[in-house]
Amino acid sequence: MHYIEPFYLWRNFYIASEDASSPFYGKENSEFEFTDHIYNFVIHPQWDSIGSPTLFIKILFVDYEEGFAIIEMIGEWNDAIENDIMILKRDIIEQMMECGINKYILIGENVLNFHYSDDCYYEEWFEEVEEGWIAMVNFHDHVIREFERINIDSYFVIGGELEDEEWRTLSPMDFYNRVSDYVVKRLN
Repeated sequence: MHYIEPFYLWRNFYIASEDASSPFYGKENSEFEFTDHIYNFVIHPQWDSIGSPTLFIKILFVDYEEGFAIIEMIGEWNDAIENDIMILKRDIIEQMMECGINKYILIGENVLNFHYSDDCYYEEWFEEVEEGWIAMVNFHDHVIREFERINIDSYFVIGGELEDEEWRTLSPMDFYNRVSDYVVKRLN
């Protein structure tokens, strides 16, 4: 897992540690020192800890004018033991909401498993985005099935064209526009 880096080609557009409104403002990531791990697997030092031992993220891009954020994730999304959704919602998402972010694109191709607890924080997040939305891109089929099995998929725009999105070849704004167009079609 230490070879899996967060996507870095958008760094010329946005760096969370240099954004005074970011939850990771001022954070310095090592290029060489591998300190974080998920279970017994060391992860690349560019991933940012949200305070969970199993789920790490990287805020790849934020546009405050358009009100959206693109967040890449890695690890095991474990609400049952670690309450990852509470940590993500309280410590990351709420700070972003205070800055006007109400549209979220979560990239989950490196989320290996999902373990459910309850839907309180999902429902809260869904209700608080008001005119916005939460889209999940490239999550594995078995993770999506778990979301569907316990009906939290109703809080997200998930599946369809969002399952195999080739987002790395796009600029952040082109990726957002592509996802946004799809979300608007689905919601209408």
